[in-house]
Amino acid sequence: MCGICGEIAFTRPADPSAVGAMAASLAPRGPDAQGLLARDGVALGHRRLKIIDLSAKAEQPMTDPELGLSIVFNGCIYNYPELRAELEGKGYRFFSTGDTEVMLKAYHAWGLDFPKRLHGMFAFAIVERESGRVVLGRDRFGIKPLYLAETAGALRFASTLPALVAAGGVDTALDPEALAFYMTWHAVVPAPWTLLKGVRKLPPATLRVVEPDGRSSERVFWELSFERTVEDIETPREVWRERVLEALETAVDRRMVADVPVGVLLSGGVDSSLIVALLARRGQAGLKTFSIGFEAAKGEHGDEFRYSDLVAERYGTEHHQIFVPSKDLLHELPRTIAAMSEPMVSYDNVGFFLLSREVAKHVKVVQSGQGADEVFAGYHWYPPLASSNAAVDDYARVFFDRDRAKLGEHLADAWLDGDVPRAFVERHFAEPGASAPVDQALRLDSTVMLVDDPVKRVDNMTMAWGLEARVPFLDHELVELAARIPPEPKLADGGKGVLKDVARQVLPAEVIDRPKGYFPVPALKYLDGPYLDMVKDALTSRVAQERGLFRRDYLERLFAAPAEHITPLRGSELWQVGLLELWLQEHGI
Repeated sequence: MCGICGEIAFTRPADPSAVGAMAASLAPRGPDAQGLLARDGVALGHRRLKIIDLSAKAEQPMTDPELGLSIVFNGCIYNYPELRAELEGKGYRFFSTGDTEVMLKAYHAWGLDFPKRLHGMFAFAIVERESGRVVLGRDRFGIKPLYLAETAGALRFASTLPALVAAGGVDTALDPEALAFYMTWHAVVPAPWTLLKGVRKLPPATLRVVEPDGRSSERVFWELSFERTVEDIETPREVWRERVLEALETAVDRRMVADVPVGVLLSGGVDSSLIVALLARRGQAGLKTFSIGFEAAKGEHGDEFRYSDLVAERYGTEHHQIFVPSKDLLHELPRTIAAMSEPMVSYDNVGFFLLSREVAKHVKVVQSGQGADEVFAGYHWYPPLASSNAAVDDYARVFFDRDRAKLGEHLADAWLDGDVPRAFVERHFAEPGASAPVDQALRLDSTVMLVDDPVKRVDNMTMAWGLEARVPFLDHELVELAARIPPEPKLADGGKGVLKDVARQVLPAEVIDRPKGYFPVPALKYLDGPYLDMVKDALTSRVAQERGLFRRDYLERLFAAPAEHITPLRGSELWQVGLLELWLQEHGI
């Protein structure tokens, strides 16, 4: 797990100083080592977090002189021992014992098809010495980020958006289409957009091949299909339960591959509790688990310790309960926002940020439960879609924060664009491979929304403290299995029916049948006092007024009664617009 960056120059030598500036910005992602390689038109930078092969032999940028290849790589390949054995059988010789060198040899052996063989999370750049060609790639679910910026005569890439900005020469003007996504799709800005016109994201499951003259092409190496056989449709629910249990056990086992201890972020919900239970069943001893809680506000509890404690006690983990007073929360909000590659409105962000700060004192790697709701239909908007005759309308009604008309009442005229978010959802729902509305929504959420909300949130907040997070529910074989399950078993029992069937094999009923939980942060949900002052100061500042994103009368209504302006997903409209301005100011944009 690391931070990667680089420049591919087309008409001049690559600029090592620009790559050095990006690498310096990425330092929190890789506090253990750093490296830079510059040759002709390509310069690569790397910040290392030592997880697998802790020796200097595995440092990056890594070059194999025999093969004429160099690489920078962020992530973890869980099946690298098996791939290494296969490559050794082909005659390849290894000088290190980690997964980075396996990536180099795998590319040489199998070319652009090699990502299809990888189990794991990854973003990489591979340079061919002889041809000057560079191949950029990103894993199936975009668990590892890769941002791109075209500058004068060059293409730059980095693990974070702020790293690209730090190197200079990037167009930081706001993109109206991306702003429409942010304001409409609950702050989700899908690839290739970002809020900045000059920065784009490589989509998940995608390779970009960049030639020395600047020409480039993209190819998608994996797609998720919801097509089913007759056998799939007729398979009993209890059979799906056993198949999911087996696949989840495999996914959890895979993510224990490390040369350092691995812990678990234990919220006390079904998903993270299942990870703990399955590890315990497999004989994992001395497992460290971590939970966080905040002060209550307006009668709403700020923690779910009763559930995480129950699971920790049941399975005998070394449990760490972390409580954050409101004064500490307010103090750490600016640092949380600074850790965001893009503005993310979920209250979970500060929870993950502060939790990661404490967890990083004990372990370097954790497993986390993100992805289960999108893969196994755990959200409340899926059941109504089962009988929908207007899937896009019904999805937008529940998930979208505003329709086009409402957006026109909130954004200043200069920032209004067409109805890009709705058109985007319509295109995705219409693509082949998912015919039922529930399947269409699950595919969109698990391959797009998930990438730029929960997954990005976990990556940004954990890596701010040099902590690697692994997400077993996004094991691609598990996800492919889940996609074959008909909607009915997944929607049963209020959602995640099949997963709850699995959980009943190993977890206490109190954990399974509880109301759906999350990292509750009441102080941000009910903006008042110093939190309201912070947001109001940002939105009324000189720089915000010059930016002119929002209508003045809209902001005045939000300031007067924050609790009265809540999105369909129960988020604060004031926090959404305030966070955007706070993020822009924090990053000097």
